[in-house]
Order: sequence, then structure tokens, then C-alpha cells
Amino acid sequence: MNQNNSNNIQHQHQHQHQQSTDGRHDDDAALTEFLSSLMDYTPTIPDELVEHYLAKSGFQCPDVRLIRLVAVATQKFVSEVASDALQQCKARQSAVVKDKRDKQQKDKRLILTMEDLSKALNEYGVNVKHQEYFADSPSTGMDPASRDD
Repeated sequence: MNQNNSNNIQHQHQHQHQQSTDGRHDDDAALTEFLSSLMDYTPTIPDELVEHYLAKSGFQCPDVRLIRLVAVATQKFVSEVASDALQQCKARQSAVVKDKRDKQQKDKRLILTMEDLSKALNEYGVNVKHQEYFADSPSTGMDPASRDD
């Protein structure tokens, strides 16, 4: 190997090392900026509630930024599960309408059931077993004259 090739390889290696260090520095700076922004953010889930459940699981941390990070992650999870449950609900109710094509759907409300929620949670590895309740019926709370039963 001649001297020029050796120098080029060393230069490339140093350049790659500098890029990975710069990338890591950028990631650290972005993380630091994000964590500091959590100090000015009021999450939907109160700090006290997050602290309670973290303490219940044996985790204690005096850094409010970390508490808020957990709150934001929890809020995102709940939002995704709720969105997936809504999609389950819409799919279930559109199947019911197709089964009853001869009848017009009088009530356009979406009725979220435990079955919808259970299916959505199951996609995230959370298995929910629940007792059947009277309130699990989609027609619960409706005017008896408008029920399809």
C-alpha cells in the first residue's frame, strides 16, 4: 500500500469518527433541549399520578423532567390505544349496518365497548379479561323504541 492510500484511509477514518461524534453530540443536544422543554409543559397526566404509579412499582426519581417524560409517553400510548379502539368500533358498527341493510341506521353515534378496547389493547400485548355486563350491550341507554333487538 502506498503512502497516499494509507493517508486517505486514515483521513476517512478520522472523518467517520468525527461524524459519529458530531451525530452523538447532536443527539445529546436534542435530548437536552427536549428534556428542558418538559419543564414548561403541563402534561395531561398529572405529575402526582405518574409519581404515584412509579413509586408503586418501586421507582423514585426527584427529576420532574423524567416524570413528565413518562407522562408524555403514557399519554401517547393511551392516545394510540383510544384511536385503535375507535377504529375497531367503526369496523364493528359498519359490519352491523351491512348486516341490516334493509333497516336505516337511525342513530349514528359510535358506541365503544370493552370488546373494542380489548382488541385494541391486544395489539399492544395487553390482554384484558372482563366480565360481561349489561352495559356492554351497544343498545344500552338508548330509547327502547329505537332499539333493533
